[in-house]
Amino acid sequence: MAHHLTIETRGPGLYEFTHHLQPLASGEGVMTVFVRHTSCSLLIQENADPDVQRDLHAYFERLVPPADDPSMAYLTHTLEGPDDMPAHIKAAVLPVSLSIPVEAGRLLLGTWQGVYLFEHRARPHRRSVVVQMIGAG
Repeated sequence: MAHHLTIETRGPGLYEFTHHLQPLASGEGVMTVFVRHTSCSLLIQENADPDVQRDLHAYFERLVPPADDPSMAYLTHTLEGPDDMPAHIKAAVLPVSLSIPVEAGRLLLGTWQGVYLFEHRARPHRRSVVVQMIGAG
């Protein structure tokens, strides 16, 4: 059975939602997590030091600046604002689905790992994430 989560974002950045996943883990198997949008991504990343999330966000902003930056003049998909096509590019190079092993009903994440939605758009969004256990028993 698939579970549907809604992640509320307030603009660009990483939003941890690991605490929503653990209650959905059961038995043994793999939890799949899939975001149903083309302008955000999913990441498993360090959750101990918030500087990691800030640095990742800053890196991707430098790597793919807004469409109104002179270096992005080649873009043609610009009708939805200067953050739209760069958001699609970031989502194309970062994962939109994750597989997390589950043992005895527990996510087998590392000590400092958390699951994040990485919002690439400038304005707030309600993001839909589908979670499903495979091989649970």
